[in-house]
Amino acid sequence: MGSHLDNLETQPLKAREEALFASLPRFLDEARSNAPGLDKWLAGIDTSAVQSRDALARLPVLRKPDLMEFQAGDPPFGGFVDAKALSHGRVFMSPGPVWEPQGFGADPWGAARALFAAGIRAGDILHNAFSYHMTPGGFLVDEGARALGCLVFPAGVGNTDTQVEAAAALRPKVYAGTPDFLKVMLDRASELGKDLTSFKLALVSGGALFPSLREEYRTRGINVFQAYATADLGVIAYESAGNDGLPNAGMVVNEGLIVEIVRPGTGDPVAIGEVGELVVTSFNPAYPLVRFGTGDLSAMIDEPSPCGRTNLRLKGWMGRADQRTKIKGMFVDPKQVAEIVRRHPGIGRARLVVTRNGDQDEMRLLVCASGAIDPAAVETSLREITKLGGTVAIVDASRIPNDGKVIADERDYSG
Repeated sequence: MGSHLDNLETQPLKAREEALFASLPRFLDEARSNAPGLDKWLAGIDTSAVQSRDALARLPVLRKPDLMEFQAGDPPFGGFVDAKALSHGRVFMSPGPVWEPQGFGADPWGAARALFAAGIRAGDILHNAFSYHMTPGGFLVDEGARALGCLVFPAGVGNTDTQVEAAAALRPKVYAGTPDFLKVMLDRASELGKDLTSFKLALVSGGALFPSLREEYRTRGINVFQAYATADLGVIAYESAGNDGLPNAGMVVNEGLIVEIVRPGTGDPVAIGEVGELVVTSFNPAYPLVRFGTGDLSAMIDEPSPCGRTNLRLKGWMGRADQRTKIKGMFVDPKQVAEIVRRHPGIGRARLVVTRNGDQDEMRLLVCASGAIDPAAVETSLREITKLGGTVAIVDASRIPNDGKVIADERDYSG
């Protein structure tokens, strides 16, 4: 293999664009036939005429609340899944809840390109610390790595000491998982006297990779790359390695996707370089999502990557267009905070505050009381509903402004 996975990655940008929009009308026609929910969403629209970005921009943006409403009315998938994908496959549940199917064939989430761009090759041993439980993260990387020819250890999350023991014995070259957990493993290995110097490369996602943390990994001999992925769409964009083995700026958009940046709350594309919400159209026949609003903020970079890949580039994840917030690799939704309030009538108002303690995310639920409150019981509800640990603090009403904000992300992404 050369420096690119295949010739698609280096085709002229204009040729890629023409190919995508030449095939889009036919894809939409077949997708509407196989996914009645999508057909209902696009009712009255002549999708045979969607042959350009301008035409695509006239279609409505499908956002997570819309999809959740469809799924609630027609469980579990709301009619957005080709029934053929439900045979011999997998189904996953993401926070919301939102149900997603596994797509067809090998590497259905397009992870192999991200792994290859980071320098990972056939024969490498990969320690996969993404979760295999309920959500597709673990399988997303697992399928891509095995399609690439890697040997995968399905470590999953937690059980730090056992994971350290396994990595010390198996000597994997590659770590895949959230940015934070690799440091947890390395620090614990030092305490236990275990050698994890076999790790040379890492592909991380599901959380912010702070520059200081990336530099710490580099000083420990590990070059870390990011992939931007969602459960709905798979790998959307990824970092690539330069000639020095370090990441190039920006993230290359994956093949087989049409990405747009729109003004938050609208479907209107913004100028290149302007920050807006990332909207994606996926050519996934099992789960066709058309103009799917990710809720994430990003911007386009108006020049090709020095790695030779010619697709569009994103500046990376730049925050949320809504209040859904990713904490320790999991999204927390304002609806989940509302459910905690419903469980405990003594809560008058609540706000979930997300901060950073060293290299780990922390969340604290601030509540003002309108009646009796048992903080321990509220903390239990917080864990049960969000699937994440956090603390609860009873505060004066003045600490929770009446501004409609339910989740406050106070993490500093600059250092």
